[in-house]
Amino acid sequence: MPIEPDTKNWTWVLERKCPECGFDAAGVSLADLPDVLRDNIASWPAVLARPDVNVRRDDSTWSPLEYGAHVRDVFRIFLGRLNLMLAEHDPEFVNWDQDATAVAARYADEDPKRVSDELVEAGTALADSFERLPAEAASRTGRRSDGSRFTVESLGRYLLHDVVHHRWDVRG
Repeated sequence: MPIEPDTKNWTWVLERKCPECGFDAAGVSLADLPDVLRDNIASWPAVLARPDVNVRRDDSTWSPLEYGAHVRDVFRIFLGRLNLMLAEHDPEFVNWDQDATAVAARYADEDPKRVSDELVEAGTALADSFERLPAEAASRTGRRSDGSRFTVESLGRYLLHDVVHHRWDVRG
């Protein structure tokens, strides 16, 4: 059963601490980003190995498996966006409907072990890409079709909040 889509614009997390998960993206530097990402990545295999991995706690919340599949796809999408920002001048990102993807890809029916392996692979590739960035790349820009603008650095902090928040979503 599909979850009601989240239509909030979460870019505010770049300016202030998230009251739900407690993460403060503004406190993470570009240099720290790869290590913080790797810490997050390392926590997901245990989540995806839990016996309740496919159980939703209520009708409006994804299961840990669905969150894991989403995080894997966040890593993939943001690696593509990072590469686009490095290759082009101020590109506009292709829209990504995360809720439609969850339904179309049948996140709830995916194999947890495969999701775990793919999440680690995609997340590691992204962390490695951020680690290899030359300092002058931090201010390169990109934008969403809704007008939200990002630098390489703010894109990294924005995506970091997303995956940290989702790890908080499956904490228990």
